[in-house]
Amino acid sequence: MAEVSCRKVIKEYDGGVQAVKGIDLDIADHEFVVLVGPSGCGKSTTLRMIAGLEEITSGEIWIAGDVVNDVPPRDRDIAMVFQNYALYPHMSVFDNMAFGLKLRKFPRDEIKRRVDEAARILDLVPLLERKPRALSGGQRQRVAMGRAIVRNPKVFLFDEPLSNLDAKLRVQMRTEIKKVHQTVRTTTIYVTHDQIEAMTLADRVVVMNGGHIEQVGTPQELYHHPATRFVAGFIGSPAMNFLPCRVQDAANGNLAVKVTDSIVLPVPPARADRYAKYKDKSMILGLRPEHLFEYHEQGKPGWTRVDLPVDVVEPMGMETMVHFFVDGVPVCARVDPATHAEPNEMLPLTADLNQMHLMHPETGQVV
Repeated sequence: MAEVSCRKVIKEYDGGVQAVKGIDLDIADHEFVVLVGPSGCGKSTTLRMIAGLEEITSGEIWIAGDVVNDVPPRDRDIAMVFQNYALYPHMSVFDNMAFGLKLRKFPRDEIKRRVDEAARILDLVPLLERKPRALSGGQRQRVAMGRAIVRNPKVFLFDEPLSNLDAKLRVQMRTEIKKVHQTVRTTTIYVTHDQIEAMTLADRVVVMNGGHIEQVGTPQELYHHPATRFVAGFIGSPAMNFLPCRVQDAANGNLAVKVTDSIVLPVPPARADRYAKYKDKSMILGLRPEHLFEYHEQGKPGWTRVDLPVDVVEPMGMETMVHFFVDGVPVCARVDPATHAEPNEMLPLTADLNQMHLMHPETGQVV
């Protein structure tokens, strides 16, 4: 069993600067959890505290049922993969992967068995005799992963391992890492600033901001049911649209959100009770670009027409992004590439209000 738990963990540096502000987190055995957030949010510091590379100021870290606050890194039975591959240039791939086992005095046959098995999983068998200088960036990162796998640790820790790779190689390595986890079901904690990496790799995603945990959930939960404006804006590309609005009664006696004098959007009946308590209050309307699309006459319940003046059109092959301004606030719609959208022309759109989010403008909480 290799559960990992953080209990009110705080990391404070000299001068009273808190990088991590009392986080609580439980990671289950065999789970793949990704810590994601902008630079300076505390995700790498949290990972380094779990690894034992940073001392915690207060709180407790548990690994496999034991408090490890005072346990040195080498005794925590974890393996870490860094952004920098940190391979020994004078050693072959085999020797790089075997080095840690040799230090621990493993039998030669056991070392060969473990290295051969890891090389098979990572498709490194033809490269075992090469030196790192003869490898591509992706191959070097696979060797670094292999060095961690042969340890057979309780927990894998990944600290932005793909940041040094180009875009195409990052996509390939994401697939490799996911395949490895499906084969080697070790508890894994992965840090990245890339929300696409987080969404594609994780069983659960931990979104951090300013040293706090904003929300923990599956990728689908975070995408469709964000708890805060920060999560709603951070998860998803392009980011969610945010528009100031006011909740009010509609002419037919139902509820509506008024964005401008000409844009008044009816609230779907399923959300009316939840939003009624915010009537006559200023709020923030959130709507993802894919929920603002080309107008269809045969609409569905919860769909409403919105006409907006086109500012910029971005053809992207399988889809087109169209950008607008609504009272000076930028808005993006994801439309079919066959749609004829031209700058400075009005484009009829459909807003799928079944997917709308209403947020408190001061706290950022989704209501």
